[in-house]
Amino acid sequence: MLQPARNETQWDRQGHSGRSSLTNRQQTVRILFIDDKRSDVELCLHELKRMDFAVFSDWVQDPGEFSNRLSMQSYDAIVCDYSMPTWTGMEALDLLHQANREIPFILTTGILDEAMTEAFMQKGAFDCIDKNCLNRLPLAVALAVQDNTRREERNHAEKQLRHSEAHYRALVENPTFGICHFDVDGRFLDVNDALVTMLGYESKNELMGVNLATEIIRDPVERTQLIESYKKTGDVDLIEVELKRKDGMPMRARLSGRQVGDEKGAPHGCEVIVEDVTAHRASEDHLRHLAATDALTGLANYRKLSETLESEINRSGRTTRPFAVLLIDLNGMKQINDTHGHLAGNRALCRLADIFRSSCRSIDTAARYGGDEFAILLPETSAVEANAAVRRICEQLSSDRDEPMISVSVGLAVYPEDGVTIEGLLQAADRSLYKMKARHKTA
Repeated sequence: MLQPARNETQWDRQGHSGRSSLTNRQQTVRILFIDDKRSDVELCLHELKRMDFAVFSDWVQDPGEFSNRLSMQSYDAIVCDYSMPTWTGMEALDLLHQANREIPFILTTGILDEAMTEAFMQKGAFDCIDKNCLNRLPLAVALAVQDNTRREERNHAEKQLRHSEAHYRALVENPTFGICHFDVDGRFLDVNDALVTMLGYESKNELMGVNLATEIIRDPVERTQLIESYKKTGDVDLIEVELKRKDGMPMRARLSGRQVGDEKGAPHGCEVIVEDVTAHRASEDHLRHLAATDALTGLANYRKLSETLESEINRSGRTTRPFAVLLIDLNGMKQINDTHGHLAGNRALCRLADIFRSSCRSIDTAARYGGDEFAILLPETSAVEANAAVRRICEQLSSDRDEPMISVSVGLAVYPEDGVTIEGLLQAADRSLYKMKARHKTA
């Protein structure tokens, strides 16, 4: 067993409706690693330790050890390698399902593609992490721990619901969870006060006059999922839907429930616990945005650029359509800092980022590549079209009257003529960039 790294753990969450934080001090995160290489596990632990996680870790290499650990220990997350000499990550995920254990399963792989990610997520994986970008692992673990906490609270509420009438009444009066009883057509038979408040109605009677299926569940696909799940099994097995509040605003909700009968035992609708996860989802989105964004300019960071490039290479490989990559240097950055100060230098970087935002299409990705270097990914773009984009950027720069004046040098590479890998394309764009710089010096 690997030695646990014991450090204080802390991470912050920020939602769209205001600033809130989730701080987890003195709590050890228990992680089971499945990997044939101890060195890879150590890299994961190093990345978690770097982000101040306190980790207790177990390490297994074969299915027997994995099943044994599952029967003996509880874990906050499982981190599993995609491919090992005698078995695979998919087989490990199947074993987890067979053991009937609800533990977030995080896949790690040296080659991450969309098809693999989709297959694992559909199978129930919590997240898929590229081993070349392990800085995403702490975020995935943080979200897994939070998901565990919320699931435990929900399971506790469901146990209360099933335990006795007294516990049921206590749950109905709990302001955290909405509860409703509806029939096969989506008509409300009963609701609690918490659900009335969640959905912004004035009273139970007012809410019960609205149909859950046709008026509150916004998405027809989600509506069908809920009703069909109830019709087929009598249960609602933890689905997430978007509900419409009385004021028309959307609310993300997680639903779970069971069929209930009348006094003679005949089916009499479905009883569902409703959990408002709107802020939770917004917080997750915000964290993912921060993990992919340059803090100064607000553009994508290098990691996001790499992920988007990888996706575009895979997509263009299927469609045979070209795309272009621009590398852009802010000229004279050192002179700007030395003459006008670093605040002016930072402002120059932000001014250039604003120009990229106004010049680019919605499908383009502008990123801060390095200190004074930027990159722009232009999907479905030829060399001629990419040069037109460069001219648009230069025209906007020429009309920028702020001080100090700024200019750029640009390098261009097009897939697949100039490269078929991320490294190949960036190197080709870099060569093009320095050829342009050399021409300007000799001009």
